Amino acid sequence: MGSSLLTPTQEREIPEKDTGGFGNGSDDDGFGGGGDGWNSGGAIPASVSLSGVWVAILAIVMFFASLTSVWIILKGSSHNWVPTTLPHIVYVNSVILLVSSLTLEFSRGSLTAGLSRRFLVWIYITLGLGIAFIAGQLMAWKQLVEQGIYLATNPSSSFFYLLTAAHGLHLLGGIFALALVALRGPGIAKGHRSRSLLEGTALYWHFMYGLWIYILLLLVLNV
Repeated sequence: MGSSLLTPTQEREIPEKDTGGFGNGSDDDGFGGGGDGWNSGGAIPASVSLSGVWVAILAIVMFFASLTSVWIILKGSSHNWVPTTLPHIVYVNSVILLVSSLTLEFSRGSLTAGLSRRFLVWIYITLGLGIAFIAGQLMAWKQLVEQGIYLATNPSSSFFYLLTAAHGLHLLGGIFALALVALRGPGIAKGHRSRSLLEGTALYWHFMYGLWIYILLLLVLNV
């Protein structure tokens, strides 16, 4: 049939291109590689891209598992272990990170449904929530300092700073990836770029939320 006319207020429908996630094609970007993505030397198979994200996640899991082991050993052998009372902002941060995972899913759903404007709006909201989480963590450290609780005050406080700082640094990687998605969002929405960067970012971001819940339980239960 002939081309149809769209009213100025009607959202443009997104061509379904590479909806399988870490897709193929000559214009993959982000985790998927491609002509002008992070791997500009050529397209990278979807399985390789997905494996790369999972390898990174596995490395992070092993790192935090090692920290947990040291935590348990020191707690059992230390005579000056004093549980650190968590600032209330930590719980607010947990809600912020949960909401950011939801908004990221809303963004993916909007893209699949062909709602380009909503896709971009939800991406910007997710990015803003990620930045808000980092700001909340800085505020939590500030509150502890005001209470006279520092990195070297006791082993418990040391691990609070270490665990939250390590998580924050890894989350910054997710924020950087979200910023790339926001920057390339119009191209993704129009189908000019594959959505592999979005899919990889979503996988990593949801993992970071799960990791934060683990850290929070570790700190609250003080196992």
